[in-house]
Amino acid sequence: MPELPEVEVVRRGLEPRTVGRIVESVEILDARIIRRQAGGADRLRGALTGTRLTAVARRGKFLWWRLADADGQDTGEALVGHLGMSGQLRVRTDDPLSTPADSAGPASEGPASDPHRHRRLTLHLDDGSAIDLLDQRLFGGLWTSPLEAVSDGAVAGLGSPDALIPADAAGIARDLLDPATDLSAVARRIRGRRAPVKSLLLAQDVVSGIGNIYADEALWAARIRFDTPGARLSQRKVLELLRAAREVMERALEVGGTSFDALYVNVEGRSGYFARSLSAYGRDGEPCERCGTVLRRAVHQGRSSHFCPRCQRAAR
Repeated sequence: MPELPEVEVVRRGLEPRTVGRIVESVEILDARIIRRQAGGADRLRGALTGTRLTAVARRGKFLWWRLADADGQDTGEALVGHLGMSGQLRVRTDDPLSTPADSAGPASEGPASDPHRHRRLTLHLDDGSAIDLLDQRLFGGLWTSPLEAVSDGAVAGLGSPDALIPADAAGIARDLLDPATDLSAVARRIRGRRAPVKSLLLAQDVVSGIGNIYADEALWAARIRFDTPGARLSQRKVLELLRAAREVMERALEVGGTSFDALYVNVEGRSGYFARSLSAYGRDGEPCERCGTVLRRAVHQGRSSHFCPRCQRAAR
Protein backbone atom coordinates (compact mmCIF):
# COMPACT_ATOMS: atom_id res chain seq x y z
CA MET A 1 0.00 0.00 0.00
CA PRO A 2 1.34 3.48 -0.81
CA GLU A 3 2.37 5.22 2.40
CA LEU A 4 2.86 8.90 3.21
CA PRO A 5 6.04 9.49 1.13
CA GLU A 6 4.53 7.85 -1.95
CA VAL A 7 1.33 9.92 -1.64
CA GLU A 8 3.33 13.13 -1.07
CA VAL A 9 5.34 12.36 -4.22
CA VAL A 10 2.04 12.23 -6.10
CA ARG A 11 0.81 15.47 -4.52
CA ARG A 12 3.99 17.29 -5.49
CA GLY A 13 3.67 16.00 -9.03
CA LEU A 14 0.03 17.03 -9.30
CA GLU A 15 0.51 20.54 -7.93
CA PRO A 16 2.33 22.20 -10.85
CA ARG A 17 0.39 20.22 -13.45
CA THR A 18 -3.18 20.62 -12.22
CA VAL A 19 -3.57 23.68 -9.96
CA GLY A 20 -5.24 26.49 -11.88
CA ARG A 21 -6.76 24.15 -14.45
CA ILE A 22 -10.50 23.85 -15.15
CA VAL A 23 -12.21 20.45 -15.32
CA GLU A 24 -13.94 20.25 -18.70
CA SER A 25 -15.38 16.76 -18.37
CA VAL A 26 -15.35 13.66 -16.20
CA GLU A 27 -15.00 10.24 -17.82
CA ILE A 28 -16.01 7.32 -15.59
CA LEU A 29 -14.99 3.90 -16.88
CA ASP A 30 -15.75 1.90 -13.73
CA ALA A 31 -18.38 3.16 -11.29
CA ARG A 32 -16.78 1.25 -8.44
CA ILE A 33 -14.04 3.88 -8.31
CA ILE A 34 -16.60 6.49 -7.16
CA ARG A 35 -18.50 4.27 -4.74
CA ARG A 36 -17.97 6.82 -1.95
CA GLN A 37 -19.56 9.61 -3.98
CA ALA A 38 -22.91 10.68 -2.55
CA GLY A 39 -25.37 10.92 -5.44
CA GLY A 40 -23.24 8.85 -7.79
CA ALA A 41 -21.81 9.74 -11.19
CA ASP A 42 -24.25 12.56 -12.00
CA ARG A 43 -23.45 14.30 -8.72
CA LEU A 44 -19.71 14.00 -9.32
CA ARG A 45 -19.93 15.34 -12.85
CA GLY A 46 -22.14 18.20 -11.70
CA ALA A 47 -19.74 19.12 -8.91
CA LEU A 48 -16.62 19.07 -11.10
CA THR A 49 -17.52 20.13 -14.64
CA GLY A 50 -16.53 23.78 -15.11
CA THR A 51 -14.80 24.06 -11.74
CA ARG A 52 -11.23 25.22 -11.23
CA LEU A 53 -8.70 23.22 -9.23
CA THR A 54 -7.19 25.82 -6.89
CA ALA A 55 -4.93 23.76 -4.61
CA VAL A 56 -3.93 20.16 -3.98
CA ALA A 57 -3.39 19.20 -0.36
CA ARG A 58 -2.59 16.11 1.71
CA ARG A 59 -2.97 14.80 5.22
CA GLY A 60 -1.66 11.30 5.85
CA LYS A 61 -2.63 9.23 2.82
CA PHE A 62 -5.58 11.45 1.84
CA LEU A 63 -5.25 13.87 -1.08
CA TRP A 64 -7.71 16.57 -2.00
CA TRP A 65 -8.15 19.35 -4.54
CA ARG A 66 -9.86 22.57 -3.54
CA LEU A 67 -12.52 23.68 -6.01
CA ALA A 68 -13.69 27.10 -7.22
CA ASP A 69 -16.61 28.04 -9.45
CA ALA A 70 -16.52 30.13 -12.63
CA ASP A 71 -16.49 33.33 -10.56
CA GLY A 72 -13.50 32.14 -8.56
CA GLN A 73 -15.49 31.48 -5.42
CA ASP A 74 -14.72 28.41 -3.32
CA THR A 75 -17.46 25.82 -3.79
CA GLY A 76 -17.32 24.62 -0.19
CA GLU A 77 -16.33 21.13 -1.34
CA ALA A 78 -13.11 19.30 -2.08
CA LEU A 79 -12.37 16.51 -4.52
CA VAL A 80 -10.88 13.79 -2.34
CA GLY A 81 -8.59 11.04 -3.56
CA HIS A 82 -7.27 7.94 -1.85
CA LEU A 83 -4.94 5.49 -3.57
CA GLY A 84 -5.96 2.48 -1.51
CA MET A 85 -3.80 -0.58 -2.18
CA SER A 86 -2.83 0.00 -5.79
CA GLY A 87 -4.17 3.35 -6.98
CA GLN A 88 -2.23 5.71 -9.24
CA LEU A 89 -2.98 9.30 -10.22
CA ARG A 90 -1.27 9.93 -13.54
CA VAL A 91 -1.14 13.13 -15.58
CA ARG A 92 -0.92 12.81 -19.35
CA THR A 93 -0.59 15.45 -21.99
CA ASP A 94 -0.50 15.63 -25.75
CA ASP A 95 2.37 18.13 -25.54
CA PRO A 96 5.33 16.45 -27.29
CA LEU A 97 7.73 18.77 -25.41
CA SER A 98 6.62 17.48 -22.02
CA THR A 99 9.26 15.01 -20.84
CA PRO A 100 10.35 13.62 -17.50
CA ALA A 101 13.30 16.03 -17.58
CA ASP A 102 10.84 18.93 -17.42
CA SER A 103 8.98 17.56 -14.44
CA ALA A 104 8.91 18.74 -10.86
CA GLY A 105 9.38 16.53 -7.84
CA PRO A 106 11.91 13.98 -6.63
CA ALA A 107 14.01 11.69 -8.75
CA SER A 108 12.69 8.36 -9.94
CA GLU A 109 13.80 5.52 -12.13
CA GLY A 110 12.63 2.88 -14.54
CA PRO A 111 10.32 3.06 -17.53
CA ALA A 112 6.80 4.39 -17.05
CA SER A 113 4.28 1.61 -16.55
CA ASP A 114 1.41 1.06 -19.00
CA PRO A 115 -0.91 4.10 -18.69
CA HIS A 116 -3.90 2.30 -20.22
CA ARG A 117 -4.26 -0.74 -17.98
CA HIS A 118 -6.68 -0.44 -15.09
CA ARG A 119 -7.80 3.10 -15.96
CA ARG A 120 -11.01 3.71 -14.02
CA LEU A 121 -11.66 7.47 -14.27
CA THR A 122 -10.29 10.48 -16.15
CA LEU A 123 -10.62 14.21 -15.50
CA HIS A 124 -10.17 16.12 -18.78
CA LEU A 125 -8.68 19.58 -18.20
CA ASP A 126 -8.91 22.81 -20.14
CA ASP A 127 -5.28 22.77 -21.35
CA GLY A 128 -5.75 19.41 -23.08
CA SER A 129 -4.13 17.40 -20.31
CA ALA A 130 -5.90 14.74 -18.29
CA ILE A 131 -5.70 13.20 -14.83
CA ASP A 132 -6.15 9.43 -14.93
CA LEU A 133 -6.99 7.34 -11.90
CA LEU A 134 -5.70 3.80 -12.40
CA ASP A 135 -6.44 1.15 -9.81
CA GLN A 136 -5.92 -2.56 -10.29
CA ARG A 137 -7.51 -3.66 -7.02
CA LEU A 138 -10.16 -0.92 -6.77
CA PHE A 139 -9.64 -0.06 -3.11
CA GLY A 140 -8.96 3.59 -3.97
CA GLY A 141 -11.32 6.23 -5.26
CA LEU A 142 -12.29 9.83 -5.98
CA TRP A 143 -15.28 11.64 -4.52
CA THR A 144 -16.40 15.06 -3.32
CA SER A 145 -16.64 15.92 0.36
CA PRO A 146 -17.84 19.10 2.12
CA LEU A 147 -15.23 21.22 3.85
CA GLU A 148 -15.16 21.85 7.58
CA ALA A 149 -12.80 23.65 9.94
CA VAL A 150 -10.07 21.65 11.65
CA SER A 151 -10.33 21.51 15.42
CA ASP A 152 -6.88 22.99 16.16
CA GLY A 153 -7.19 25.98 13.83
CA ALA A 154 -3.94 25.29 11.96
CA VAL A 155 -3.57 24.81 8.21
CA ALA A 156 -5.39 21.58 7.35
CA GLY A 157 -2.52 19.79 5.61
CA LEU A 158 0.45 20.19 3.29
CA GLY A 159 -0.58 22.30 0.30
CA SER A 160 -3.77 23.53 1.93
CA PRO A 161 -4.43 27.30 1.80
CA ASP A 162 -6.30 27.40 5.10
CA ALA A 163 -7.77 25.43 8.02
CA LEU A 164 -10.57 23.77 6.02
CA ILE A 165 -10.45 20.00 5.53
CA PRO A 166 -12.77 17.55 3.76
CA ALA A 167 -15.17 16.04 6.26
CA ASP A 168 -14.09 12.55 5.18
CA ALA A 169 -10.49 13.27 6.21
CA ALA A 170 -11.24 15.20 9.39
CA GLY A 171 -11.07 12.14 11.63
CA ILE A 172 -7.47 11.25 10.90
CA ALA A 173 -4.55 12.63 12.87
CA ARG A 174 -1.92 14.94 11.48
CA ASP A 175 1.16 13.26 10.00
CA LEU A 176 4.84 13.58 10.82
CA LEU A 177 5.65 15.80 7.82
CA ASP A 178 3.01 18.32 8.90
CA PRO A 179 4.62 21.36 10.62
CA ALA A 180 1.55 21.64 12.87
CA THR A 181 2.04 18.16 14.36
CA ASP A 182 2.80 18.26 18.08
CA LEU A 183 5.30 15.43 18.53
CA SER A 184 5.16 15.58 22.32
CA ALA A 185 1.37 15.19 22.26
CA VAL A 186 1.63 12.24 19.85
CA ALA A 187 4.22 10.63 22.13
CA ARG A 188 1.92 11.03 25.13
CA ARG A 189 -0.92 9.36 23.23
CA ILE A 190 1.31 6.40 22.40
CA ARG A 191 2.50 6.12 26.00
CA GLY A 192 -1.08 6.22 27.22
CA ARG A 193 -1.93 2.90 25.55
CA ARG A 194 -0.88 -0.66 26.21
CA ALA A 195 -1.22 -1.76 22.60
CA PRO A 196 1.95 -2.81 20.74
CA VAL A 197 3.88 0.23 19.61
CA LYS A 198 3.82 -0.79 15.96
CA SER A 199 0.01 -0.99 16.04
CA LEU A 200 -0.03 2.52 17.48
CA LEU A 201 2.22 3.83 14.71
CA LEU A 202 -0.22 2.38 12.19
CA ALA A 203 -3.31 3.79 13.95
CA GLN A 204 -4.42 6.72 11.80
CA ASP A 205 -6.12 8.42 14.75
CA VAL A 206 -2.77 8.58 16.59
CA VAL A 207 -0.51 9.70 13.74
CA SER A 208 -1.42 9.35 10.08
CA GLY A 209 0.39 8.17 6.98
CA ILE A 210 2.69 5.50 8.43
CA GLY A 211 2.34 2.00 7.02
CA ASN A 212 4.15 -1.29 7.46
CA ILE A 213 7.33 -0.33 5.62
CA TYR A 214 8.14 2.88 7.45
CA ALA A 215 6.98 1.53 10.80
CA ASP A 216 9.53 -1.28 10.54
CA GLU A 217 12.24 1.15 9.45
CA ALA A 218 11.53 3.59 12.28
CA LEU A 219 11.41 0.85 14.92
CA TRP A 220 14.74 -0.52 13.69
CA ALA A 221 16.31 2.96 13.77
CA ALA A 222 15.06 3.57 17.33
CA ARG A 223 15.99 0.01 18.46
CA ILE A 224 12.45 -0.78 19.61
CA ARG A 225 10.82 -4.16 19.08
CA PHE A 226 7.48 -4.07 17.27
CA ASP A 227 5.43 -5.69 20.07
CA THR A 228 6.62 -3.47 22.92
CA PRO A 229 3.56 -1.93 24.63
CA GLY A 230 3.35 1.82 24.16
CA ALA A 231 2.96 2.29 27.90
CA ARG A 232 6.35 0.60 28.51
CA LEU A 233 8.25 3.30 26.62
CA SER A 234 9.56 6.55 28.03
CA GLN A 235 8.58 9.91 26.56
CA ARG A 236 12.18 10.33 25.35
CA LYS A 237 12.15 6.96 23.59
CA VAL A 238 8.85 7.59 21.84
CA LEU A 239 10.08 10.98 20.65
CA GLU A 240 13.19 9.26 19.30
CA LEU A 241 10.94 6.82 17.44
CA LEU A 242 8.75 9.56 15.95
CA ARG A 243 11.77 11.55 14.82
CA ALA A 244 13.24 8.41 13.26
CA ALA A 245 9.97 7.82 11.39
CA ARG A 246 9.94 11.38 10.13
CA GLU A 247 13.58 11.19 9.06
CA VAL A 248 13.17 7.93 7.14
CA MET A 249 10.09 9.25 5.35
CA GLU A 250 11.91 12.45 4.41
CA ARG A 251 14.76 10.39 2.95
CA ALA A 252 12.27 8.25 1.02
CA LEU A 253 10.58 11.35 -0.33
CA GLU A 254 13.87 12.64 -1.73
CA VAL A 255 14.15 9.61 -4.03
CA GLY A 256 10.52 9.23 -5.03
CA GLY A 257 9.32 6.83 -2.32
CA THR A 258 9.52 3.05 -2.09
CA SER A 259 8.50 0.94 -5.08
CA PHE A 260 8.58 -2.85 -5.12
CA ASP A 261 6.57 -3.22 -8.33
CA ALA A 262 4.82 -1.20 -11.03
CA LEU A 263 1.87 -0.32 -8.77
CA TYR A 264 3.66 2.40 -6.79
CA VAL A 265 4.57 5.24 -9.14
CA ASN A 266 4.59 9.02 -9.47
CA VAL A 267 2.33 11.06 -11.78
CA GLU A 268 4.52 10.11 -14.75
CA GLY A 269 4.24 6.40 -13.96
CA ARG A 270 7.82 6.05 -12.75
CA SER A 271 9.02 4.26 -9.63
CA GLY A 272 10.91 5.59 -6.63
CA TYR A 273 14.01 3.77 -5.44
CA PHE A 274 14.12 4.04 -1.65
CA ALA A 275 13.72 0.25 -1.53
CA ARG A 276 17.48 0.13 -2.08
CA SER A 277 18.00 1.97 1.23
CA LEU A 278 15.76 -0.06 3.53
CA SER A 279 17.45 -1.31 6.69
CA ALA A 280 14.83 -3.74 7.99
CA TYR A 281 11.68 -4.14 5.90
CA GLY A 282 11.89 -7.13 3.57
CA ARG A 283 15.44 -7.96 4.65
CA ASP A 284 14.77 -10.99 6.84
CA GLY A 285 17.65 -13.47 6.53
CA GLU A 286 20.16 -10.70 5.84
CA PRO A 287 22.64 -9.25 8.38
CA CYS A 288 21.68 -6.21 10.44
CA GLU A 289 23.58 -3.14 9.25
CA ARG A 290 24.43 -2.24 12.87
CA CYS A 291 25.43 -5.48 14.53
CA GLY A 292 25.52 -8.18 11.86
CA THR A 293 22.85 -10.35 13.49
CA VAL A 294 20.52 -12.01 11.01
CA LEU A 295 17.28 -10.06 10.70
CA ARG A 296 14.04 -11.90 11.37
CA ARG A 297 10.45 -11.69 10.21
CA ALA A 298 7.52 -12.29 12.55
CA VAL A 299 3.78 -12.13 11.93
CA HIS A 300 2.00 -10.11 14.58
CA GLN A 301 -1.66 -9.10 14.47
CA GLY A 302 -1.81 -10.20 10.83
CA ARG A 303 1.16 -8.12 9.67
CA SER A 304 4.75 -8.99 8.92
CA SER A 305 7.35 -7.26 11.10
CA HIS A 306 11.05 -7.22 10.25
CA PHE A 307 13.49 -6.67 13.10
CA CYS A 308 16.91 -7.38 14.57
CA PRO A 309 16.66 -9.78 17.54
CA ARG A 310 19.78 -8.26 19.10
CA CYS A 311 19.20 -4.53 18.57
CA GLN A 312 15.44 -4.75 19.17
CA ARG A 313 15.00 -6.95 22.19
CA ALA A 314 11.66 -8.00 23.65
CA ALA A 315 10.39 -5.86 26.51
CA ARG A 316 10.83 -7.38 29.98
